[in-house]
Amino acid sequence: MSVRKRKWTTAKSEVKEAWQADYVDGQGNRQRQSFAKKKDADAFLLKAMGEVRDGVHVPDSETITVSAAGALWLKSGAADGLERTTLDQRRQHRDLHIVPFIGNTKLNKLTVPSIRAFQDTLRENGRSAAMIKRVTVSLGSILADAQLRGHAIRNPVHEMSRAKSSRTKLEKRQQRRLEVGIDIPTTAEVKALIGAATGRWRPLIITAVFTGLRASELRGLRWADVDFSGAMLHVRQRADRYHAIGMPKTDAGQRKVPLTPMTVNVLKEWKLACPKGEMDLVFPTGAGKVEGHSNLVNRGLIPTMISAGVTTVTGRDEGGHPITVAKYSGLHALRHWFASWCINRRADGGLELTPKAVQERMGHSNIAVTLDTYSHLFPVQDEQAALAAAERSIFSL
Repeated sequence: MSVRKRKWTTAKSEVKEAWQADYVDGQGNRQRQSFAKKKDADAFLLKAMGEVRDGVHVPDSETITVSAAGALWLKSGAADGLERTTLDQRRQHRDLHIVPFIGNTKLNKLTVPSIRAFQDTLRENGRSAAMIKRVTVSLGSILADAQLRGHAIRNPVHEMSRAKSSRTKLEKRQQRRLEVGIDIPTTAEVKALIGAATGRWRPLIITAVFTGLRASELRGLRWADVDFSGAMLHVRQRADRYHAIGMPKTDAGQRKVPLTPMTVNVLKEWKLACPKGEMDLVFPTGAGKVEGHSNLVNRGLIPTMISAGVTTVTGRDEGGHPITVAKYSGLHALRHWFASWCINRRADGGLELTPKAVQERMGHSNIAVTLDTYSHLFPVQDEQAALAAAERSIFSL
């Protein structure tokens, strides 16, 4: 382990010199790194020996660039059978947001401060906070893949995430909760929406309201998945943005959802008029193919919402007349309503569902997702009355 000055003569008889840091890595192999200045060589050697001691050192000769690691990451994603949508998102993150700024950086040069600097660079170049967060997640995934391949030992993105965990909890506490009438339609609005729904959009909207299916799940729903005799709907597949049919993204996405009598009757009527196709879809195009998400919203939901008077005023035109638009922008608002309806079924004369049952109906990957999103909607018991009743039961024995 030393730093020494080295001189040599090139093929063109030019005399060169550099400061060389000489050390033994964690595998017992001798490594050398050259620098123009002695202070840089000293600093590198001190850092390298600390990493060797901590078991986190990777020599430059054994690591690769972020760009090369990104290419391997995409290759492994394709080999693992990731959906086209996911692969496209990965490719966009790598090509548009990661490689242009840190593509030539060696993995062993990445640190928590350098990741923070990378995020600052993205921000300075017009990336939104949401995009920066998603790109950082992708960078962490690239580094995790590189770790499995032996090209990196540390993952500074994950280290930074752990350091931010307490702040993330605070941010979650400060997030605005979903509100009825703002994010979630009111029951009166849902009733008006159902009353205004006509034609091919009526069975779609009623099914969305009373099953809480995601738009992708509605687009991929088959008649074979609708059990009329058992009044049950089975979620077994979904359609992505490219109209490709695939499995739900998580195991929890595959689920059974009970059907209300209205939903059963409307779907039975719709089946007689539904366009036929080899895909056996419940809500297809006129040719029996997968319907586009934008069509469901722009041709179905939004016009129905406007007809139902479920609108909001966004301003006034040049003549002073109010400009009204649909109050809710997408089908996910109906999914939120379904969740709130399940949670508060007792108020409607039905059976109250537990958080676990709501999670299963919604197809959430874990109960934390359900509680993080909807916990404030669950009925709050009168604890004082419950404690008093419990106390009375003890002394009545």
